[in-house]
Amino acid sequence: MKSIDMKITEEIAVLSVSGSGYTKEINLVSWNGAEPKYDIRSWSPGREKCGKGIVLTQGEAKNLFLALQKVLFE
Repeated sequence: MKSIDMKITEEIAVLSVSGSGYTKEINLVSWNGAEPKYDIRSWSPGREKCGKGIVLTQGEAKNLFLALQKVLFE
């Protein structure tokens, strides 16, 4: 099985914390040495494990921001 290399290049925000200590975060993450992308996923305390997440390019993150801005603030 191929190993997956992950490096958090910038911590942006913790979105929530569960009772068990898991955090849902948005970070800039480089997967397998590729250009960092916006990454939203849950992490165990100490970041030993991570859940399934969503990875967004800068353009996708901007489109999501604009869409949420419309829904939440208009």
